[in-house]
Amino acid sequence: MDIFAVIGTILGISMILIGMIMEGGNVAQIMQITAAFIVVGGTFGAVVLSFPIGTLVNAIKLLNAVYFMMPPKFEPLIAEIVDFSQKARKEGVVALEKLAKSASDPLLATGLEAVADGADPALVKSILEAQVNELEKHVASGAKVWESAGGYAPTLGIIGAVMGLIQVMQNLTDPSKLGAGIAVAFVATIYGLFVANLWTIPFSTRIKVKYAEIFKAKEIIIEGVMAIQAGESPAFIERKLSAYIIDEKPKAKGKEG
Repeated sequence: MDIFAVIGTILGISMILIGMIMEGGNVAQIMQITAAFIVVGGTFGAVVLSFPIGTLVNAIKLLNAVYFMMPPKFEPLIAEIVDFSQKARKEGVVALEKLAKSASDPLLATGLEAVADGADPALVKSILEAQVNELEKHVASGAKVWESAGGYAPTLGIIGAVMGLIQVMQNLTDPSKLGAGIAVAFVATIYGLFVANLWTIPFSTRIKVKYAEIFKAKEIIIEGVMAIQAGESPAFIERKLSAYIIDEKPKAKGKEG
């Protein structure tokens, strides 16, 4: 589980509620079922209208990335590719066909099998890049659903507020009800902003950030497979692939004195 995603969710909600209580309010004031129906239900309807069912299901599945998917470890992946390159040098690339079954990533397995089959390098790279491109489209479409929901929710909140004010205007003959009525009307606006800025938009951003690391790992795999096919030395392959993560490695401290 991604503990920081959980902390972020709890922190955002709790700070808002604590701030409201410090201002003299209470949670019961914003517990309005009608506002929830307008904002949540309206946003859901707008999203369903905007996207096909497959994309919606995909967006829901991608929520797993927000709280549970951890970023890939690049060092073990590079070590694995270097190990395959060493075995290819000793046993020949044909041996990669059996070894590919033990690969940690399906893309790496596909690439190694293609190399073992003696496929043209341009074709191998094209196949691997096509798979990555499809994954990118898959992620982009799912993230777009949550991003769009973040755009719809505040607007639905305004609609809910206006609807509430209409009801208030109908009760102008009773001034004692105006204050409470206006307060209730604006709860819908709060719901819209709450849903957009604490859930849907952060979901979209988190999905993109998480998968950016995965796409980086895929790029390392493609570069590594092509290097193995080109017959480059394991040591050179390791140096080449390490360039992708050089910024993430801690810098060595200078000698003192």
